[in-house]
Amino acid sequence: MKAMILAAGRGQRLRPDTDHTPKPLLPIAGEPLITHHLRKLAASGCRDVVINTGWLGAQLPAALGDGAAWGVRIHYSPEGWPALETGGGIRRALPLLGADPFLLINGDVWTDADYAQLLGRPLAAEDHAHLWLVDNPKGHTAGDFAVVEGRLCNTGSRKTYSGVALLRPALLAGAPEGGFPLAPWLRKAADANRASAALLPGRWCDVGTPERRAALETALLAP
Repeated sequence: MKAMILAAGRGQRLRPDTDHTPKPLLPIAGEPLITHHLRKLAASGCRDVVINTGWLGAQLPAALGDGAAWGVRIHYSPEGWPALETGGGIRRALPLLGADPFLLINGDVWTDADYAQLLGRPLAAEDHAHLWLVDNPKGHTAGDFAVVEGRLCNTGSRKTYSGVALLRPALLAGAPEGGFPLAPWLRKAADANRASAALLPGRWCDVGTPERRAALETALLAP
């Protein structure tokens, strides 16, 4: 199974650091955030990784090369700037991802969950997605989706989408070219009972602000 890391965003809330460095290349505990994902993917047995690029996009291939240093093969999906948002970026990358389900990871999250638990989990034939959800963090108390008996739902006690999921390319069937968010397509799949969900089995952090980035780094460097 292939994986895609979403890495094209601007990182507005992490300025001024992201004025000169793409968000996924910001260091966390001594290494760029994105390389945490690359190492974990290699350890889980995933070898082919697609990375989309947008803001300061040339820095990503310059820093990561072909991925051999982390035991993976990286394929880049350049978008230029402005980038294509989450849904548009995935749609652009589908020729690189192929026809089979793939693992999707937001480049601005960190988790110690084992990706092998998703990579070894086949999607049901009728499903277009399986999402890992987390308890609602401070600042996002409304959540995104509910999970009821293992199914992704738009109503109920909501949790927050972790930014880690298994997706089938058919999820975006009929999607237009250009930029668009992924969330409406996930809600559509939930309404059609074509998506499952579970709580993420491990620690998780959305590294979207200087405060959360500093807190994660402190936690990872603690003895």
